This record gives sequence, structure tokens and C-alpha cells, in this order.
Amino acid sequence: MQKVHCPTCGGSAERYHLVEEGSLSRRIVRTQCSHCDYLMTLCADTGRVIEAYAPSFTPAAFASIAPAMG
Repeated sequence: MQKVHCPTCGGSAERYHLVEEGSLSRRIVRTQCSHCDYLMTLCADTGRVIEAYAPSFTPAAFASIAPAMG
């Protein structure tokens, strides 16, 4: 386990480097913050997001900062 800063709230978060065993072994990186309930699970080999949850980010919040299209 590695202590990191949460990308959402800046609090103390935990990062785990795991190996998922099976027919196709893959390396997993999971970052979680108990302060704001942030969670990001990535495949370390491909960079693909497996699971993500950040309750402070809503579609409405993104719409208010996104540049107008057109």
C-alpha cells in the first residue's frame, strides 16, 4: 500500500498495486480515498479504467465548466 494525495479532495488516499490471477493475469492499480469516497481502478498494463467512482463529480458539474460547442 502506498499513501498518495487524493486527486479529488487532496486528502490522504491509499494506492494498492495488485495482481489479478487467472487465465489472463493482469496488474491492477486501485486508488481510494475514505474522505471523499473516490475510487479509481486501472489496468496497469493497458491504462484502461476498470472501475471509477467520484461522488463529487456529476454530469451537471462537468456541463458548467465545459466549453460551449458550436
